[in-house]
Amino acid sequence: MYRTHNCGELNISHVGQQVTLCGWVQRGRDLGGLTFVDLRDRYGITQLLFNMETDDSLCQSARKLGREFVVQATGIVSERSSKNPKMATGDIEISVSKLEILNPSAVPPFTIEDDTDGGDDLRMKYRYLDLRRAPVMNSIMLRHRMAQVVRSYMDSNGFIEIETPVLIKSTPEGARDFVVPSRMNPGEFYALPQSPQTFKQLLMVSGFDKYFQIVKCFRDEDLRADRQPEFTQIDCEMSFVQREDILNMFEGLARHLFKAVLSIDIPTLDRISYADAMKYYGNDKPDLRFDMKLCELNDTVKGKGFKVFDDAELIVAINVTGQSEYTRKQLDELTEWVKRPQIGMSGLIYAKHNTDGTIKSSVDKFFNADELARWSTACDSKPGDLILVLAGNESRTRKAMSELRLEMGERLGLRDKNVFKCAWVLDFPLLEKDEESGRWHAMHHPFTSALPDDVHLLDTDPGKVRANAYDMVINGVEVGGGSIRIHNKDIQKKMFSLLGFSDEEAQKQFGFLMNAFEFGAPPHGGIAFGFDRLCSLFGGSESIRDYIAFPKNNAGRDVMIDSPSSISDEQLKELAIKVVN
Repeated sequence: MYRTHNCGELNISHVGQQVTLCGWVQRGRDLGGLTFVDLRDRYGITQLLFNMETDDSLCQSARKLGREFVVQATGIVSERSSKNPKMATGDIEISVSKLEILNPSAVPPFTIEDDTDGGDDLRMKYRYLDLRRAPVMNSIMLRHRMAQVVRSYMDSNGFIEIETPVLIKSTPEGARDFVVPSRMNPGEFYALPQSPQTFKQLLMVSGFDKYFQIVKCFRDEDLRADRQPEFTQIDCEMSFVQREDILNMFEGLARHLFKAVLSIDIPTLDRISYADAMKYYGNDKPDLRFDMKLCELNDTVKGKGFKVFDDAELIVAINVTGQSEYTRKQLDELTEWVKRPQIGMSGLIYAKHNTDGTIKSSVDKFFNADELARWSTACDSKPGDLILVLAGNESRTRKAMSELRLEMGERLGLRDKNVFKCAWVLDFPLLEKDEESGRWHAMHHPFTSALPDDVHLLDTDPGKVRANAYDMVINGVEVGGGSIRIHNKDIQKKMFSLLGFSDEEAQKQFGFLMNAFEFGAPPHGGIAFGFDRLCSLFGGSESIRDYIAFPKNNAGRDVMIDSPSSISDEQLKELAIKVVN
């Protein structure tokens, strides 16, 4: 055996035992007659002691060890005279009698420590070194733990894990596909799946009434902190279910994950309609860790001679509790914040509900005390509160106020990453219209069914049809979404028609699914969770890259292996691909 124990398990009960450890040299300290070496593996760190009086040559060898040398050390477990309560092994050290260098190391380009001196680009280039650092390693182990908990829950509820193909057919809906040329079929291409959507529906037709898969998916889209070109979903589907069955089953999964992984009891999830989410929070994934709901002031403030309000489609406010003492400098800074191109507003209006009960606004010349009191009533402000107001184009203003609400929550410490507020968002619009082309697009995907009460509107007023769909939102992050599916061929055909597909186009792209529906498709529905996002939420990070072993950068590149890269002319010829410069 290379080792008898790992570097994180020895304690005072092992004193006197001879042990052999293997690992990487974290650091060394030469104190003259004594040399200390911290040895690290994925389990922890153990201190090695080399005594010049006991074995001078061994001590000299220890002094020559560089950072990240791979070594094997044998010795006796001893009680430390100076204990380190911050380390699991801080009560002991190993008095080394034998040392073997298993492999030397070049000087690492950054320190392999919790607080490294390496920047993002450097750590991405040497990701295999970055993975040695405890914070990154702990993130990957959290991901492993969550995957095991998911599989245990799904198995205990009768779900079957089934793998679906990775080389599939390109479809026109959703984000751009990654395509793969077929050598055996020149001029034709596979696509990498954006999700296993159609295959899991086919599995329902096949009679596997409870399917799941922790599956890799691919989307060729612009990247950000919570996006990667390849990502992982917890993909699920059930037959003979209604919406309530899906919500109960996967609310159970979320609560089980929180309990098993974080030892947190999550109450029954709130439910909020899409319409209310947009009205009160300005977006369809509200952060419910704090209140500060949006309040519309159109009926309260229009017609008073203030052109900014009179010309606006929407005047909307938030009441910031207890912040009437905000200084002019702070308010000017907030005004500049909303003027940034990312927010796009021309200015910010405010009203201070002072502790003496008076209300003072930035537009007092247009509004008297009684009129400002109506602002207070509409926003439910109390003495000591601050009302912030934006006005302008409806969609832009609502989005901007949503961002301002989140910014104020951040500044006031209301978005605690250790507090979790979960909710279902329901009753999304089934369709949304592209104003330029006039075409309808599926808000989720073309296999989503309408709410039963709205099916009759498909023929007369499709814009008012609500989807039988649902999203799970945690702390303002959409972690999962799904729907009850269309399982009737005629309704699916009508949906394709609404989306602008001719019968021939629908048959070419999705004929395999519509044909399957002729052979007894059961009512079915499902959901998919963004596994990377779930991991980052549980780990308290905004970036999913910390929870992916080998992620891409924001340009979609793997700088460690230098991918994507060109291929040889011979390969291009085999694939019947001609590159046009």
